[in-house]
Amino acid sequence: MVTDRPAGRVRRIFASLGLVLGGKAGAGIMSLGYLLLATRYLGPKDYGVLVLVHAYVTTVCGVIEFPSWQAIVRYGAEADRDGQAHRLSRLLRFGAKVELAGGALAVISAMALVPFVGPHLGWSPKAMAFAPYYAFAVLGSVRSTPSGYLQLCGRFDLLGLHNLVQPTVRLIGTLVVIACGWGVKSFLFAWLLAALAEFAAMWGLGLWMAAKRLGNAIVRPEPGRVTDDNTGIWRFMLASNADVTLGDLTGRVAPLVIGWVMGPAMAGLFAVAQRATVILAQPAQILGNASYAELAHIVAGGYGGRALRQTLLKVVGIAVLAAVPVVLIVGIFPTQIIRLMAGPAFGAASGVMIALVAARAVALIGPPCTSALTALGHPARSMWANLLSSFAFLPLLPWLLTTFGLMGAGIQAVAQAVVANGLLAVLVWRTSGR
Repeated sequence: MVTDRPAGRVRRIFASLGLVLGGKAGAGIMSLGYLLLATRYLGPKDYGVLVLVHAYVTTVCGVIEFPSWQAIVRYGAEADRDGQAHRLSRLLRFGAKVELAGGALAVISAMALVPFVGPHLGWSPKAMAFAPYYAFAVLGSVRSTPSGYLQLCGRFDLLGLHNLVQPTVRLIGTLVVIACGWGVKSFLFAWLLAALAEFAAMWGLGLWMAAKRLGNAIVRPEPGRVTDDNTGIWRFMLASNADVTLGDLTGRVAPLVIGWVMGPAMAGLFAVAQRATVILAQPAQILGNASYAELAHIVAGGYGGRALRQTLLKVVGIAVLAAVPVVLIVGIFPTQIIRLMAGPAFGAASGVMIALVAARAVALIGPPCTSALTALGHPARSMWANLLSSFAFLPLLPWLLTTFGLMGAGIQAVAQAVVANGLLAVLVWRTSGR
């Protein structure tokens, strides 16, 4: 039950964040381990090829897939509040069908476009040959339905454990590849196995929890139409999916644009600089997800916009204050951090890393604001903010790269973060005040 005291809500949000970050901390250590090994073993060019193949697949997935977790949490909160197990079961089955269909289409599309995209990104012949099979790595992102249900149930401890799956498999695969003296193709195979393991583990956890809480209703729900149960669900899902796609679009497309304009070596440098921002990016996204579950309960419980704004202000304020030391450390010791992460060969990435970390610090405002707008039933407003900022700045990236070199990507990231997150803050404040 949701209390009307903001302090209680904020405590629950950060308690959920802490549970997930527990897994992320272990995952971060293992991710750093395979990054240290892979960058030193492959060097900037081959590591850039590895990054570009993965970025290509995740970009296609991000554009075509159809995640449903926001609908699961929003409409599921209403069903859960009213004790409607069969309605919730129908919603989960609907979300799974839609998402898996989108995932299948994304895999097929990624396979089909490899011959047209790969040559422009400097992929080696072996990488080109394996890239169609690597399209199945799309499945690593097709898991939002069970993830949304775990958020709805408050099982952030399971989400935290799941965060360990992908980096564990990648680290083991990296060690095996280096020990055997293999190349980029073998790294791609290891990363593919990690994505498939990530997919299987999340769906397994979601099915287990659904069977435990919903019983036979999840297998044989009573007859009913999801669209009748949940008014406006298709409109909501289309808007929220577009918002997620646009919000992640620049981060996914940027390495591909850099590889296209400047080659795989520069894409490898950018990927290492981007990796340094994970310490802010991942907690920000998790905070947004954790906030959404709580904010959805606030709205479902009938509390007003004032309660939502109080909760949101505290969450964003704490997140921004916590980011300040990270930004300062990166600003003071950029070269040392890059050399520690990837070795001297990647030293040229230190400048753009500072800009990317600054952009991520600004972007901490975004996920909780997006969650608030979605919880209020207006994901389209968040979508428009991301759409305007993406189309204003993403087309400038090739010109910025040719004019300022790799630092152009940092300039673009900072400018877009300021505009997008400023718009989101204004929109959520006006929407919640009505």
